[in-house]
Amino acid sequence: MSLYIASLNSGSNGNCYYIGNDREGVFVDAGIPCAEIEKRMDRLGIGMERVKAVFVSHEHTDHILGIPVLVKKYKLPVYITSDTYREAKIHFDKKLLYTFKAHDPVQVGNLSITGFPKLHDAIDPHSFTITDNDVTVGVFTDIGKPCEHVIHYFKKCHAAFLESNYDEERLANGRYPFFLKNRIRSDKGHLSNVQAFELFIEHRPGFMTHLLLSHLSKENNRPEIAERVFSADAGNTKIVLASRNNETALFHIEKNNLPATAQRKFVRNQKLVQLTLFES
Repeated sequence: MSLYIASLNSGSNGNCYYIGNDREGVFVDAGIPCAEIEKRMDRLGIGMERVKAVFVSHEHTDHILGIPVLVKKYKLPVYITSDTYREAKIHFDKKLLYTFKAHDPVQVGNLSITGFPKLHDAIDPHSFTITDNDVTVGVFTDIGKPCEHVIHYFKKCHAAFLESNYDEERLANGRYPFFLKNRIRSDKGHLSNVQAFELFIEHRPGFMTHLLLSHLSKENNRPEIAERVFSADAGNTKIVLASRNNETALFHIEKNNLPATAQRKFVRNQKLVQLTLFES
């Protein structure tokens, strides 16, 4: 099988990520208005009827804003931890409220979604991987530093949304107050371009075909800076910038044909095989 992925919006102004197969899909977070979600899904050519659930990473507004209207209109189940639901203070039909436990997969059709803890300044923050048979996509945003859980699941991904929030120099010299700068660069804040790149270089699997740089700061980063950091050493991985204002293209993620023994031989700067990339 294979997966289709797209970022509908990524940044402090709202986050929403789509992952699905030929029959069903899910959102990770829904932090933009329902009407915008519908427009962007329509432009991608994906009917809203294909979306079967929303998984919530944490309670910050840029991740939950669109949920009440979206759930009411489409009767979507919402998977959220009990602590996050309490702090989020969002209201929808309780019949559509489902909790999940860290590391325990949730089955949505043929999709298997696994939440796992991460470091961020929220009550009970989680990231997710979504798997269809042997193809796995991860959503790794709003992370202060890569903990053992993030590293463990990142190594499994054929594609990933990875936070690359700020450029260290721009943050240090920018106009943000000192306390906010410290929050952003703390172990419960956000990943810098350098931190994200180090995670990518040190722990990417040889079969990772796509990396979508996500949650870029408007004030403390620039798309060209983040892209430059990664592109020089991307190898066979396609680097994509997730926009703060629009959806990305829809990317088709497939399992490559490298045998496991060949995959383990993948090293930095070594091009083993031309991986097949599909975009639609």
